[in-house]
Amino acid sequence: MDVRLANPRGFCAGVDRAIEIVERALEIHGAPVYVLHEIVHNRHVVEDLAARGVMFVDELGQVPQGSVTIFSAHGVSDEVVRTAEERGLRIVDATCPLVTKVHLRAQSDSAKGLEVVLIGHPGHPEVEGTRGRIPGPVHVLSTVGEVEALVVRDPERLSYVTQTTLSIDDTREVIQALVRRFPHIRGPELKDICYATQNRQNAVKRLTTEERIDVLIVIGSKNSSNSNRLAELGTRSGVRSYLIDDAREIRPEWLVTTNRIGVTAGASAPETLVQQVIERLRELGVSHVREMEGELETTVFKLPESLSAH
Repeated sequence: MDVRLANPRGFCAGVDRAIEIVERALEIHGAPVYVLHEIVHNRHVVEDLAARGVMFVDELGQVPQGSVTIFSAHGVSDEVVRTAEERGLRIVDATCPLVTKVHLRAQSDSAKGLEVVLIGHPGHPEVEGTRGRIPGPVHVLSTVGEVEALVVRDPERLSYVTQTTLSIDDTREVIQALVRRFPHIRGPELKDICYATQNRQNAVKRLTTEERIDVLIVIGSKNSSNSNRLAELGTRSGVRSYLIDDAREIRPEWLVTTNRIGVTAGASAPETLVQQVIERLRELGVSHVREMEGELETTVFKLPESLSAH
């Protein structure tokens, strides 16, 4: 058996920035610092930071007044910001700048009197944060069927934005359905979806078409939207695809009658997990590992001024 290693894979610039924000906050302020929800959707990252004194909370009421409190990379609603300010919390915002870009576009459209359609999964932290940043009417949907059932105030005054971690193929279908039903709807181009999501999906497509893999292993946590989309992409291509948290979840029977294995990692999965998976696959009979050529990612996002000044 041999392995084809997707490129790019793993951490994106937004995740790098979010984790560095937490680490810098620990250095500057000392433990504990509080993070609202998981800083990124990866169990190993969260457990490592928790062991170093980071307290992850589900609601701001769990945070002592005046404490350093970090908003996760997925973003939060205006109401959460107000609540944090009222409690006198020292806020550090780790929202990914590409998510902030979606917030700003939706707010601008709403201010112009447009009804906003948010293409995304209800309940996902990014979607709930974006929904809570839009002052006017907002419709959350993720399927063509939901587009067909959508009831709006004025079909000629609509716009859409998208969750950054959705499958581009799925998003394209939904956008096409929106444009068919509402020809005047305005929205960003598909390229405005997160560059890292697109690059990682393109790499999986190359694995399934050019590299002709028999099995795809995606490293990422079960609550990671972009990791789930990578596994779905493999399955849709007719390749047996498995989403795993780490090497311990690999089952030898997956590799029976397998010649070539594709390996990738979601945007919140550390490279150390990838190397552990490779090591485990070698133990199970892999003799050769080759990394694919891929899109070079050079994007770096600045830290908040409150941390970069130190």
